[in-house]
Amino acid sequence: MTQQIFDTATRTLRAFEPFRDGHVSIYLCGATPQSSPHIGHLRSGVAFDIVRRWFAANGNDVAFVRNVTDIDDKILTKAAEHDRPWWEWVSTYEREFSRAYETLGVLPPSVEPRATGHVTQMVDYMQRLMDNGYAYAADGSVYFDVAAWVAAGGDYGSLSGNRVEDMEQGETDNRGKRGAHDFALWKAAKPGEPSWPTPWGDGRPGWHLECSAMSTWYLGESFDIHGGGLDLKFPHHENEQAQSHAAGDGFARYWMHNHWVTMAGEKMSKSLGNVLSIDRMLEAVRPVELRYYLGSAHYRSVLEYSPEALQEAAVAYRRIEDLITRASALAPVEPGQWTDAFADAMNEDFSVPRALAEIHNTVRAANKALAAGDTDEATRLAGAVRAMAGVLGVDPVEWAGRAGAGSDSADTARVTEALDVLVRAELDRRAEARAAKDWATADAVRDRLTEAGIEVTDTADGAQWSLKENNNG
Repeated sequence: MTQQIFDTATRTLRAFEPFRDGHVSIYLCGATPQSSPHIGHLRSGVAFDIVRRWFAANGNDVAFVRNVTDIDDKILTKAAEHDRPWWEWVSTYEREFSRAYETLGVLPPSVEPRATGHVTQMVDYMQRLMDNGYAYAADGSVYFDVAAWVAAGGDYGSLSGNRVEDMEQGETDNRGKRGAHDFALWKAAKPGEPSWPTPWGDGRPGWHLECSAMSTWYLGESFDIHGGGLDLKFPHHENEQAQSHAAGDGFARYWMHNHWVTMAGEKMSKSLGNVLSIDRMLEAVRPVELRYYLGSAHYRSVLEYSPEALQEAAVAYRRIEDLITRASALAPVEPGQWTDAFADAMNEDFSVPRALAEIHNTVRAANKALAAGDTDEATRLAGAVRAMAGVLGVDPVEWAGRAGAGSDSADTARVTEALDVLVRAELDRRAEARAAKDWATADAVRDRLTEAGIEVTDTADGAQWSLKENNNG
């Protein structure tokens, strides 16, 4: 099956054809580090990490650019409120974002450009827009002329589906604007704020301009995929596309937008006060389990947060981990080949829920093979599970070897393996007692395991065990 992507710009499922064969170029709008990251921020990172991994797993060379917006009104406001230099403030929280990405196993980008490092490219972009008649300077600021672009047949509004007359830029500083719909490419300097020189006056970058300048600088005038959160579709991405097309660039050939994490039906955000930090989440589950949770819904679907949903995801991941641990105790398990059903799911707009369903189907089949004593088949299926889990960034073997994957992850894996051998022996004793209708012995075994904090579940595939959740605190 050919790779299909739901393209926001056309609102259709399109066959993916890379700009260059064997090479996929992706630009992802990254962090604006004004404060600590929460799981709403990290959902985008995990979703597009899975996209990247799938392209790479299919033999593509992937150029993945994720920017940092390191100059912004909110950053300046926060820094001033805390009487800290803006550059120190943004650097502090940029490190927190980087740590969070790494903690959740998000691969580092090919390059991570910062807005303040690309003023030269922005000046060039503004000059091109002025030369084409779609930008103008006013009182030290530079604006994109929406009316001029629309009059020339430009596609303003096509990405978001909004009508021009209904659009509000949300900009507070409108000095010298010709039209209410125009947006700032460059903001004139204000007392006490950082600024950089340009031919039109000192100032700082506009939010939208920086991404057009950085994406095309690293990926070329046309590139494959532009991604980001759904909340960026307007005004940010609409304005990016307009200025880039007006400058003469082909720009993004496909647009992908991930949906939000919500809590009680509301988008997770600082202003709503319903923020859940990464560190707080990791008090409840391990990093790999949090990653599993954040990546478990389709990227275009709302992910509704609840403690129960998080724990359900953790338990589901442990089923994968349990299989790999038990199969590895019998024979080495190397990543094999994913199933056709898994590939079909990923090729249909990265349908992770279907892909996870196929992983768990394969886990059940492998457990049956283990129960039947068919080590070869169990090992083959476990290898397929590893391959599929690796595409989603949750291969238990890889995580067991990661620093920071948990408290002394390698030792933990060995302890789990040893515990499994002991528990399995008890479960075998219980199964023999039940077969002999010796209910007293069977119940005694189960009670002893329960007292030790081990939960036993009788399934069609036989008895399964897991550690009971610690509900203290």
